[in-house]
Amino acid sequence: MTRTMTSTAAVATLETPAPSPAAERRATPFVRAGILAYGVVAYALFFATFLYAIGFVGNWFVPKGIDDGTTGALLPSLAINAVLLSLFAVQHTVMARPWFKKWITRYIPKAVERSTFVIATVCCFAALFAFWQPLTHVIWDAHTPGLRIGLVALSLAGYGIVLFSSFLISHFDLFGLRQTYLAWRSRTPGPLVFRVIGPYRLIRHPLMTGFLIAFWATPTMTLGHLFFAIMVTAYILVGIRFEERDLAREHGETYRQYRRSVRALVPLPRFK
Repeated sequence: MTRTMTSTAAVATLETPAPSPAAERRATPFVRAGILAYGVVAYALFFATFLYAIGFVGNWFVPKGIDDGTTGALLPSLAINAVLLSLFAVQHTVMARPWFKKWITRYIPKAVERSTFVIATVCCFAALFAFWQPLTHVIWDAHTPGLRIGLVALSLAGYGIVLFSSFLISHFDLFGLRQTYLAWRSRTPGPLVFRVIGPYRLIRHPLMTGFLIAFWATPTMTLGHLFFAIMVTAYILVGIRFEERDLAREHGETYRQYRRSVRALVPLPRFK
């Protein structure tokens, strides 16, 4: 299974780590400790960014939420926001491709490739949080307290699905910490094995479904939030196509059969 931020199409269990290649085993303890520290910092930045993103999208407990600030002119604001989201999409898509991983590991240790991806993603999110232009025209607003609480709970449940799904596909491998830990121990990750458990029996991309629920379930939908949700949804749909192409190439007919039998995002039955 591809190790991308959207590695969601099936569960990949990691086999027993193998000894590192001789060149990596010769790395000094200081270098290996540096690799581990790099991975720990990258993971800490990811987790802080993930928590901030929850507050940003929901306008909860952060200095600047998606609707905070002065609303500017419509077209320039949309253009700036489109650039910020496109920056994330391009970084995410390019750095997740196998050809890019092969290229970048010519210059950095393979063990930190994933952590480097995570740090680049964090930088894109930081730019998004800092420069996002609010558009506060209200599209819908749930006035009933029970409905508002229900939508907030549904959004938080979406983030819960994201985290739960990430642990099913090896959370610490997905965000680079496992690779740096194994490098510190002079080991390399074992090969990925394709198997399907839990929610992956119902949909191929539960992690992405969780994000969609989190972003769309809001008691107050503003124009800026709607633009964000539409753009991210479009990216998810495009990103899934790239990822599934890589998965089909890696796992062949096993994955293609899985794709034919299980829905991508919504657990609807297949009719023959």
